[in-house]
Amino acid sequence: MDTRTTIKPEYQSGFGNEFATEALPGALPKGQNSPQNTPYGLYAELISGTAFTQPRNDNLRSWMYRLRPSVQHGKFRPIDSGMWRTPTFDEGVLTPQQMRWDPPHIPENKTDLIAGMQTIGGNGDVNSQIGIGINIYCANTSMLDRYFYNADGEMLLVPQQGRVRLMTEMGVVEAAPNEIAVIPRGVKFRAELPDGPSRGYVCENYGAPLRLPDLGPIGSNGLANARDFLSPVAAFEDREGNFQLIAKFGGRLWACDIGHSPLDTVAWHGTLSPYKYDLSNFMVIGSVSFDHPDPSIFTVLTSPSGPAGLANIDFVIFPPRWIVAENTFRPPWYHRNFMSEFMGLVHGRYDAKEEGFMPGGASLHNMHSGHGPDLVAYEKATKSDLKPTHLNDTMAFMFETRYPIKLTNWGANSPYIQSNYHDCWQGLEKNFTGKK
Repeated sequence: MDTRTTIKPEYQSGFGNEFATEALPGALPKGQNSPQNTPYGLYAELISGTAFTQPRNDNLRSWMYRLRPSVQHGKFRPIDSGMWRTPTFDEGVLTPQQMRWDPPHIPENKTDLIAGMQTIGGNGDVNSQIGIGINIYCANTSMLDRYFYNADGEMLLVPQQGRVRLMTEMGVVEAAPNEIAVIPRGVKFRAELPDGPSRGYVCENYGAPLRLPDLGPIGSNGLANARDFLSPVAAFEDREGNFQLIAKFGGRLWACDIGHSPLDTVAWHGTLSPYKYDLSNFMVIGSVSFDHPDPSIFTVLTSPSGPAGLANIDFVIFPPRWIVAENTFRPPWYHRNFMSEFMGLVHGRYDAKEEGFMPGGASLHNMHSGHGPDLVAYEKATKSDLKPTHLNDTMAFMFETRYPIKLTNWGANSPYIQSNYHDCWQGLEKNFTGKK
């Protein structure tokens, strides 16, 4: 049966919960994970997102009960990776120069999510399980008979134009602009485009799985609430035919033939699953007195690395919010960050760069590269009436990482580069008078 038009997204809420879900009644074994004979003649299969021996609080794994085990497929062969690149790059450049790109065009020829992946840059090493890859996807065609999994890292998708419906082996996850979706390392899926042409951002996280940040003095409420994250209920495809399974492994793409849909999980339970999150549910916390808080107050998800507070990747958003600080320069201050910052814009304007930074575009400020408001934003901020202001019609985000971001050849030489980006600060004058 072709279930492309019949499976609808359904969800269960919570972040990292011990979920249990079945598409057919009684498909989950009772009291054990791997009985001698499973209900409906299904195969029991474990997928782990962490080592078996990691502490219970950090342990990610799920048991699946499927029509066929994942071992059943043809022989893998390397295929052209297109414009999808993986650190460590033999190509490209590591630069302290501030960079900014216009939004890339969606191709006219048939291009699905995997074929439309274009890597701007990244860092680390997939084989050492550190670092990230930063990509923009531009696609116009659904994956119908192609399936994919990423063994290198989990995938954080940030749609900017058009919905992405992710038909995964654990159920359906649909993400629209202003939402995100996360596919764990190794989980198979295919991507449909219900709205036609689609564009967005993808961060590959090669390090520790993303989790909610600790709240510290904030307490138990605020930022992203665990209950607002949604994981799919079990749904399965029972399809046979001539299909292709693509794997990203060791920094390149591999493909094999498969005679059935690998999205054939009838039931599953555990703590590892795809999930989505609506960014409008983020509970913003900011200043109500003076001074601008650190951007870390807008962290949605983090991948810890080494010392406390140091991240392989932080996913940070700049959503609609009230600004009420008194006697304060309200936009982000000029700074040189220990971390490296890649920014994207889903819609609207970014208050520190009201011109030039466009939805679907991007910017990069590598570690200790100076950045901050452009001339227009600076003059507006220093002369405006400091009455309470509501920033609306905006959603910017940042992939922030402890490692410098190296550009690919496409990232460094893209036709979408704004070669004069650094000029936006050149008009800043010396205002020093020698007097207070």
